[in-house]
Amino acid sequence: MVLKHEPERIFFLDQAGKTVAEVTFPQIRKGVVDINHTFVDDSLCGQGIASRLMEAVAKSLRKDGKQAVLTCSYAKKWFSSHKDYSDIQLNQP
Repeated sequence: MVLKHEPERIFFLDQAGKTVAEVTFPQIRKGVVDINHTFVDDSLCGQGIASRLMEAVAKSLRKDGKQAVLTCSYAKKWFSSHKDYSDIQLNQP
């Protein structure tokens, strides 16, 4: 699998070039994105792929000086167990 970065998503492609896992994070205002979707193909479930993608997103956002609102349930769960990235998450009511 190949890890790819685009401005509003990070994803894995298989050898045929098919997207087999992704996290999307559209910008909602300057310096703030919404991590709103995580997808992993059924054939890859249970292999830690979603966690690897989320860590890549967190590192990318930190490098770019951005913060995130979390509307994806997986993102909420991941950030709650990875406190070392709490600086990226905006406080939400």
